[in-house]
Amino acid sequence: MIVEQRISEVCVGMYILDITSPKGKFHLAKAGWIENEQILKGFRNKGIERVLIDTSKQRSLTKPALLPAEKSRIFFQQEVVKAKHVFDESKDIQKKLFHDAQNGCPLDLEPVSKITDESMDLIYNNPSALACVLNIRRKNEYLLEHSVAVSVLVTIFAFFMHLEKETVRQLAIGAFLHDVGKVKTPAKILNKEGKLSDNEFAIMKQHVIHSIDIIKATPGISKLSLETATLHHEKLNGIGYPYGVKAKQISVYGRMITICDIFDALSSSRCYKKGYSQVKAFSILRALAENHQLDADLVDTFIRCMGVYPVGALVQLTSNRLAIVEFLNRKDPIRPWVKPFYCLQPKHFEIAQAIDLAVAKDEQIVKCVRADDFDLDMHMIMEFLAHEG
Repeated sequence: MIVEQRISEVCVGMYILDITSPKGKFHLAKAGWIENEQILKGFRNKGIERVLIDTSKQRSLTKPALLPAEKSRIFFQQEVVKAKHVFDESKDIQKKLFHDAQNGCPLDLEPVSKITDESMDLIYNNPSALACVLNIRRKNEYLLEHSVAVSVLVTIFAFFMHLEKETVRQLAIGAFLHDVGKVKTPAKILNKEGKLSDNEFAIMKQHVIHSIDIIKATPGISKLSLETATLHHEKLNGIGYPYGVKAKQISVYGRMITICDIFDALSSSRCYKKGYSQVKAFSILRALAENHQLDADLVDTFIRCMGVYPVGALVQLTSNRLAIVEFLNRKDPIRPWVKPFYCLQPKHFEIAQAIDLAVAKDEQIVKCVRADDFDLDMHMIMEFLAHEG
């Protein structure tokens, strides 16, 4: 059978007939088998996104498939650790950007481009790892982490939608810079608990104008990156800001970053409030779409992309244990792979095997929860999982 597959789903032993995306940019000298991981890595590094496979010619792998326990160990000990390193480096770069913007210095785009390229490579090879890391956040670092998280989310979203790699890159850069203007917002307004007054909200809304001015003055910035940052608070019904533009004036990229921006704001904890669970955040996104603020089709696509229970989300199981969502089951989205790690009665960490809920007969998800609900810390949870695999 001849099928088209994403490069992320291609493995050693498959027989490639041709490159289908990006169209017309690459052509195979001749059809053949993928002999090793280095060939696959070369394809990914060149930006090849989709290929044509002849499944009837696939060779058996010489290495046996990994068992669930081995996949779990590799995921937490290698993939998540690597992704956390990229996330932490991104925060350091974000901190430097804010410092430069605060002092009126031009932003240096080179480290931003480099780190977004690294994030893209990770996401194209394993979207689950960085998605998981987004849940390891510090309440007092929301401003730094939010822009990094939105950049990661929009990259995962764009990857899922099969956008051209260069387009994804410019989207990621725009998202990385979208809130840089908040350094001009007074801290007492930025960190205020409770609802802002009309005057305070008017000042808060100016952060987008500040961001636009700063990004425009950045050498090497693309029109698409600027557009992405400019539109991140606009709504389809015209009630957004700073320009109050309506549906036809908001590009698909502006609609995408708005969804990612709101999702991260809803699901993130801050010093003065707990974040919502991912499932609750999804329901709010849908309500905003029904109210004609967000693109309903894109909201549904984003939810499918992230998974009903996103990778890295915490869930409570019927066995009265907590587990972390480890891998998605695209064919059965309400039953992902999960890794139990904590027993609720009596309360204690436990070593347990990963579970494929699609085939488990006596274990299912009761609800999506947050670590805060049980006085647990995501850093502690991830360290436990990385240690025990």
